[in-house]
Amino acid sequence: MARLSINEVTTFRWTFEEDVAALVAAGIKSMGVWRQKLADYGEDKGVELLAEHGLAVSNLLWAGGFTGSDGRTYRESIDDAADAIQLAAQLNAGCLIVYTGARAGHTHNHARRLTKDALSELLPRARDAGVQLAIEPMHPTCSADWTFLNSLDDALAMLDAVDSPQLGLVFDTYHWGHGPDVVDLIPQFADRVSIVHLGDGRQPPGDEQDRCRLGEGTVPLKEIIAAFAAAGYDGDYDVELLGEEVEQFDYRELIEHSKRAFAELSRFQTV
Repeated sequence: MARLSINEVTTFRWTFEEDVAALVAAGIKSMGVWRQKLADYGEDKGVELLAEHGLAVSNLLWAGGFTGSDGRTYRESIDDAADAIQLAAQLNAGCLIVYTGARAGHTHNHARRLTKDALSELLPRARDAGVQLAIEPMHPTCSADWTFLNSLDDALAMLDAVDSPQLGLVFDTYHWGHGPDVVDLIPQFADRVSIVHLGDGRQPPGDEQDRCRLGEGTVPLKEIIAAFAAAGYDGDYDVELLGEEVEQFDYRELIEHSKRAFAELSRFQTV
């Protein structure tokens, strides 16, 4: 059965401790952990706090930047990702999200080669630690700082090139839910999806991500969730909301709305 998770990006201004307290109070059983918030709180303390409250970690954000677009060297990005793998293992996270980094002046072939080489080095470490890695493609209009994987086909081609069961796909409904054939295509790749990031938007992505509350945009969320369920996906749906529109809401209200909306969107499912 589908499980609701709330990503810490959704509650951008709150601290890690505030996130945990609010999700527990709301009866949410899983959360997407943002490394920056956890580091600010203290990693060891954070692991203990989650265990104390029985709160699962659906995914850990993020590692990557192998192309050097964020100012780090290739080796620095590898070392950081290795640290993230160990943290994901401590958290027993469902997966560790990986962004390749932007193309950063490289040719596409060179950027792909850098990413493939990085993943080939990191995947044995992930396997030994029992951690699933998941690469996330993003819509080309808002991916400039994050990744050169600008379509689902790009990401699936990377999975094929690396060819490891330890590497999966992140499917973000905000980025890919506006496509006219998306519901029909889901059965073709659902078995490769490590996590679904759940977001809605009133229009397709632009330069800045401007998401809206679940069910209030134009993404066919109910049909997408139904298609994933029919294809056998039983992982987490991690609510990831950001942008000017959602920032106007009180975070507790936003969590409660997400909880109600998800219950409606997934009500066809049975335990």
